[in-house]
Amino acid sequence: MTAQWTSKLDRITTDFSSAFADLTTEQLNWKPNPDTWSIAQNIEHLIIINESYYPILAALHEGKYKTPWIGRIGFIVNLFGKTVLKAVDPARRKKMKTFPIWEPSTGKVPGTILANFEKHQAELKQRIQASQALPDKHIVIASPANGNVVYRLETAFDIIVAHEQRHLEQAKEVLQELVSRSKEVK
Repeated sequence: MTAQWTSKLDRITTDFSSAFADLTTEQLNWKPNPDTWSIAQNIEHLIIINESYYPILAALHEGKYKTPWIGRIGFIVNLFGKTVLKAVDPARRKKMKTFPIWEPSTGKVPGTILANFEKHQAELKQRIQASQALPDKHIVIASPANGNVVYRLETAFDIIVAHEQRHLEQAKEVLQELVSRSKEVK
């Protein structure tokens, strides 16, 4: 069951490496304007948001996770899950503001961000694979950013994968702009 997510994460990791491995630290941190994240900020954001799920996964494995009361209302769980998944859909072009806990740094991100992302992806895959051992297959969790936003654990993994794809596309757009502006300078 977890193979659907881990294989997509492998593909996304490869796509990030293929697209951005040859860039300098300056290029990874370049921003077309103050309101747009750099490639490095997009990558850092993914690491931050994905790791915010780790305490939830740990609590689930330890049997200590408490589902919020709102998580017992099936149609709410389904509604929030579909809404969040739709919001992070890579095909959706509407910009969204992220929660403050998921903001990337505003300063220069180290040039090792791509290597850090690859290590992060390997750990994320391990944690997703480990979730197969959880006894309850209909686990409902709350968003790490808002305890009143609830969805199934499987939906959380769908959200993570779709969100990564969305930010891959955003980072590629920044790269296209960088290349375009570099050609204009020459």
